[in-house]
Amino acid sequence: MSDDMLSQDEIDALLRGTSDEENDIKLTSIHTEEYLNSFEQDALGEIGNISFGSSATALSTLLNQKVEITTPKVSIIDKGNLQDEFPHPYVAIQVQYTEGFSGANLLVIRQSDAAVIADLMLGGDGIDPSDSLGEIQLSAVQEAMNQMMGSAATSMSTVFGKKVDISPPSIDLMYIPEGEGTENIPEQDLLVRVSFSLRIGNLIDSSIMQLLPLQFAKSLVKELTSKNEPAVQESVNNVESNYIENSSHHELSNHPTSEATSNTNGGVAVAAQQKVNVQPASFSEFEQTSSLNHESRNLDMLLDIPLNVSVELGRTKRSVKDILELSSGSIIELDKLAGEPVDILVNSRLIAQGEVVVIDENFGVRITDIVSQSDRLKRLK
Repeated sequence: MSDDMLSQDEIDALLRGTSDEENDIKLTSIHTEEYLNSFEQDALGEIGNISFGSSATALSTLLNQKVEITTPKVSIIDKGNLQDEFPHPYVAIQVQYTEGFSGANLLVIRQSDAAVIADLMLGGDGIDPSDSLGEIQLSAVQEAMNQMMGSAATSMSTVFGKKVDISPPSIDLMYIPEGEGTENIPEQDLLVRVSFSLRIGNLIDSSIMQLLPLQFAKSLVKELTSKNEPAVQESVNNVESNYIENSSHHELSNHPTSEATSNTNGGVAVAAQQKVNVQPASFSEFEQTSSLNHESRNLDMLLDIPLNVSVELGRTKRSVKDILELSSGSIIELDKLAGEPVDILVNSRLIAQGEVVVIDENFGVRITDIVSQSDRLKRLK
C-alpha cells in the first residue's frame, strides 16, 4: 500500500467526522463544572489547602527537608479512564475515616517520588534511590504518609469543628496498565481528584493527588457550609458577648455606682448596676514548726518508697536503617571502652559508678565512686 493512501482506520475516522486522537480526548475529557460548581470546587480546594498545609510541616520534620505543597486543583475523573490518568507506576495510600466522617481517602504519588521519600526516611540522602520498593521502603513511605494524614485529620477537626480520626493507612504499588494495585480504588464511577504540586528540597518537583468519591466530596462541602458557618458565627458572637461583658465589668469596677452600656451589631446592649464591696485580703499566719523530730519522721515516711535501680553498660546512636537491618548475630558497638566503670542509675538518674562482678551465678556491681551532690544537682536541671 502506498504511503499516500489512507488506511482503513483513517477512513473510518474521517467518516465519523473526527480523528481517533480527537475522539479519545472527547471520551476521556470530563467537564468538572457538570458535577461540581465553582463554589464546591473552591471549598474542596480550601479543605485540601488547609489540611495539606499542616501535612507539609509534618513531612518536612520527618525528612529534614524543605517541603512545599501548593494550592490544589480540583477535577473530575472517570474510573474507566484511570489508565489514561495514571499511566506510570504509582504508590497508593488508602485511609479510612473512623470518626467524624464515613468514607475513604486515597493518596497517590509517583513511585519514583516514593522511592526518594523512603530513602530519606531510612537515613539516605535521597539523591539516587533504588527504583524498586521493598517491604522496608514501603513501610517507611507508609509511616511518612501516616504522619501526613494524621496532621491533615487534625486540621480537618478544626475546620469542621468536630473530632476527625483516621485508621492506619494501607499502602500498595499501583500500575493500572497492568492491573496492579487497583483493589483500593473507590468503587464509584466518578472520582474527585485534588492535585497538589509537591516539592521536597531539590529532590522532588512533582505532584501528589487525593482521590475522593464524588458523593463523599459533596458531603464534605455540604457539611462545611451547613454546620461550620453557624459554628463560626456563634464563636464570633461569643467573642463579642465576652468582650461586652468584660468591658462592662471593667467599667463597673472603676465606677461602682455607675451604669455601663455597650452596643454591638446595631443594638445589642448590656447594662448593669452593681455595688462592689472591696476588702483587703487576709492570710493566716504561717508558724514555723519544723524541728529535728519532725524532719526525722518525714524522712521515715520516704524510706519504703521503691526505686528503680539500673546499670548501664554503654550507649550508642543508630539510624532507623541500621535498626531495621539488625538480625541474630549483629554486633552493636558501645561508646565505652572495655574495663571502664559502668553507670548506676536510680530512676534514670546517674548516682554512682562501679565495676561488674560475678556473685555465684549472677552478675553484680561493686560501687567504686559516688557522684558528688553538685554533679547530681546539675543533672537534675
